Amino acid sequence: MNRRNFIINGSTAIAGIVLTSSPLRLYADSHQKSEHETDDHDHSHGYELPNLRYKHDALEPYIDKRTMEIHHGKHHQGYVNKLNAAIGDYHDLSNQSVEDLLRNIDKVPKTIRQAVINSGGGHANHTLFWTTMIKGGRELNGKVAEAMKSTFGSVDAAKGKFLTTAKTHFGSGWAWLVVDDKKKLQIYSTKNQDSPLMDGHTPILGLDVWEHAYYLKYQNKRADYIDAWTNVVNWKQVNLNYIDAMKG
Repeated sequence: MNRRNFIINGSTAIAGIVLTSSPLRLYADSHQKSEHETDDHDHSHGYELPNLRYKHDALEPYIDKRTMEIHHGKHHQGYVNKLNAAIGDYHDLSNQSVEDLLRNIDKVPKTIRQAVINSGGGHANHTLFWTTMIKGGRELNGKVAEAMKSTFGSVDAAKGKFLTTAKTHFGSGWAWLVVDDKKKLQIYSTKNQDSPLMDGHTPILGLDVWEHAYYLKYQNKRADYIDAWTNVVNWKQVNLNYIDAMKG
C-alpha cells in the first residue's frame, strides 16, 4: 500500500455531516431516549442506537452498503439491546453514560460486569467508529498530526504502526489511537469489545477488525479491508477528538 493514500484530501464537511468536538459527548448523546419515545428495541432504562451521519452507501466502494446496514442496524443494535437488558435492574447504572460505565468498570456488579464489558464496549466502540469515517475522507493535520510526529517520529510512522497493529491483531477486536492517562498518544489493539476507556484511556480513533465489519465484501482479506478503510478516515474529527481528550 502507498501510505500517502492514508492522507485524504478535502477539509470541508459535506452537507448533513455534523462534527462533534467530543468523543465523550458522542457517548452521552447515545445514552437515553426521551421518556415519551418508544420503539421495538426500547427498554425501561434505555441506551439507544445513534443515527449514522451519512447514508449507508456513502462509504462505497471502500465499505459497502449492505455491510453498513447489517453492521450498524443489526450488530450495533444488538449491543445496545443486550446492554439495556444487563443493567435493567440497576437504576444507578442506567443513569450513567456508557463512557462512565466503562471507566468505572470495577464498580459494576460482578454478576453483570462481563456483559457490560461486552455490550457496553460494543456500544461505545461502534459509536466512535461511525463518526471517524466520512465520504471522501479528511486530511490529517492539526494538533493530532503534531502529536503523532512528536510521539512516533513522523506521521507516516504513526500510520504505519496503526495499520500494522490492525492487520496483525489475532482474532476479533479493535485497533486504537488513544490519549492515555498521561496525555500521551498510544497505539494498540484490544480483544473482542474491550474498550480503552476501561484503562483510563480516551480513544480518538478506532478500527473494527471483527469479521462482521468486512466479511461480506472482503471475505477473509482483512488487510484489504484495512487498506480500503484508510480512504474514508475522518481525520478532522480525530483531531477534534484529540483536542477534547487533552482538555480532560
